[in-house]
Amino acid sequence: MGVDPHPFLLESWGLSNDAHGVREFALRAVDAAAGNVGMIKPQIAFFERFGSAGYAVLEESFALARSAGLVIIADVKRGDLSSSVDAYGQAWLTPGSPLEADAMTAVAYQGVSELSGPFGLARSAGKGIFVLAATSNASARTIQSARIAEGEHEGATVAASVVRDVAALNTESGLGSFGVVMGATVDFADFGIDSGELVDLPILAPGFGAQGAQVEQARDLYGAAVANTIVTVSRSVLQEGASQIPAELRNLRSQLREQVR
Repeated sequence: MGVDPHPFLLESWGLSNDAHGVREFALRAVDAAAGNVGMIKPQIAFFERFGSAGYAVLEESFALARSAGLVIIADVKRGDLSSSVDAYGQAWLTPGSPLEADAMTAVAYQGVSELSGPFGLARSAGKGIFVLAATSNASARTIQSARIAEGEHEGATVAASVVRDVAALNTESGLGSFGVVMGATVDFADFGIDSGELVDLPILAPGFGAQGAQVEQARDLYGAAVANTIVTVSRSVLQEGASQIPAELRNLRSQLREQVR
């Protein structure tokens, strides 16, 4: 479940659009998720907008989630060069860090190889990284479906090259520690990706619920890779209010179970 304290959600929950409201929202959401899903995916931007107070809320929320046995995917979408991206990895993946998560999202605009520092840290610390590959925003297709002119991935799309580079990093048997973000509202063929390439790769799948994809479509969308896909929901569940979240999650979990049998 995403933990995304949008201003409109705070208002609908009767909470103030400030760090105090975000704290109440996040703690209630994490508590409602515990025992009903395996993971939470906080969208860091909605906390970051309140500066140090927002980060204090994240630290408290992460501690609560960890004590409840929830896996934490920090949706930070960080990407940079060299030591800068290394520092991002250290912030979110270092054991004992105030912002320690189990996995983080990353952007490889400068190339997947530029994320080698965070990948190394994740491997040594037993953490994970999901790199954006095919996203559902309106302007994504132009860039992500562009064909590479030269080099190892000549002729492949940018999105497909990310999938292949990340897959090559997984040296573990079975599913590895590194995966890709593949939006549920994306037609993979438009991005030059065959769903067969995703079968042995962890997939983080936003786009269910408010963005239009339905959980009962998961197998149609991801094919055999549905078994290694993390289906995420946020606004469509959160808008129901904290008291309704557990029942809604259990219903969606039942639907998903039918998809992965």
